[in-house]
Amino acid sequence: MIMDSAPVPKEGIDRRRLVKWGGLAAAGMAAPGVPPASAKLTHTDSPPADSSGHARIPPDTRPGGAYDRYVAKLAAEGKFSGVVMLSHRGRTVLSRAYGMADREKGIRNHERTAFNLSSASQPFLAVAVLQLAQQGRVALSDKVGTFLTGLGAEITERVNIHHLLTGTSGMDAPMPDWQRVFHSREEVRKYNERWARQATLVGVPGAGSNGHLPGAGVGLAMAAQIVETVSGMTFWDYVHEHVFGRSGMTGSAYYTRDQWLTDKHIAHPYMLQADGSLVDAVRHLDKSSLDPNTRGRNPGRSFIGHASGDGFATAPDLLRFAEALRNGTVLDRPWAELFAGAKLPGPDPTSFDGYTMPVSIVNGQWVFSRGGGGPGIGADWSIYPQTGWVGVVLSNDDNVPLLDILLKEAEAITGAPVNPPGGG
Repeated sequence: MIMDSAPVPKEGIDRRRLVKWGGLAAAGMAAPGVPPASAKLTHTDSPPADSSGHARIPPDTRPGGAYDRYVAKLAAEGKFSGVVMLSHRGRTVLSRAYGMADREKGIRNHERTAFNLSSASQPFLAVAVLQLAQQGRVALSDKVGTFLTGLGAEITERVNIHHLLTGTSGMDAPMPDWQRVFHSREEVRKYNERWARQATLVGVPGAGSNGHLPGAGVGLAMAAQIVETVSGMTFWDYVHEHVFGRSGMTGSAYYTRDQWLTDKHIAHPYMLQADGSLVDAVRHLDKSSLDPNTRGRNPGRSFIGHASGDGFATAPDLLRFAEALRNGTVLDRPWAELFAGAKLPGPDPTSFDGYTMPVSIVNGQWVFSRGGGGPGIGADWSIYPQTGWVGVVLSNDDNVPLLDILLKEAEAITGAPVNPPGGG
């Protein structure tokens, strides 16, 4: 099912909506006047060392440090259910799990719990496309009409793959049917095919972001269909084999609703209701989110996620994904650096748009990250390529203050306070 993938409007946005689009980098939380640094995925900086010559781990990132204490306090107050994890140069520094994955069955969240990522799974699509480009089977400049039929002539002749991945296609489409309950992978696939063919060109391709439009995610649906046309596999099977499989992400998948209901290692999302209660979204398809940004939606209705969101991952698997990007396992180094690089200017001088994700300079460090959010869902993974840090936050409760957690994470990693959007 199509999920909301709209990039952040430049003005008039609250913290919750901001984090739901892009996470830390999308927040534009960069120190003013910081000179640009290398965007390469290799670890280029030499972190401070102790007297033995070993890299010094900032105390705020360690167990018992400021970040750990902050998340523990939120959990004790009933404001965090999920997993947080920090890794430095491939070694886990902090791993914590709180709350319940399934309250009805009494199953607790733990390190190996898989969480719905919502839009934070979109970069898996970008990696899939870049793998095909690396193999010479597609070019980022190829027009969508090279691979897809049934689209309007303006789209087939003017929109290219680069436009799809940067959200600059100029396309819009009707709002998806958020009330529909899907029952099979094939039903979801056919729906996305029909939806993509309702797209219209309402702007100039390449001229700027069209993420504010209701059907902006239609470009990602087209990109997934190009992956299917070129590879001969479904989008889900391709990502499972060539992204998750090659990265060693054994606990991650595009799980179906049936698996969500029966697999003990998948966290259930808990949506906040008008009376203050939390309801299990996947067990109550008749219930909906009341949040102004996701009102009327329920992630369980989609049966299986698609290009715009609703893949699942564990926190250790997201660390493995980061390592696979760094070491050339999932993409050759030049292509991995293309994936992680800034493509377009963002809403402030130190934030940029990349392929399906924002890129930013935070306290003098490049960060590329992807956040996602939906009813009962909050997720973010952030990669600091110069210093080798990776942060993951996964949650399954509408009460979680995700942006505040990300601010604390960035402060712990970079060693300096990070201002939220607008300085508030």
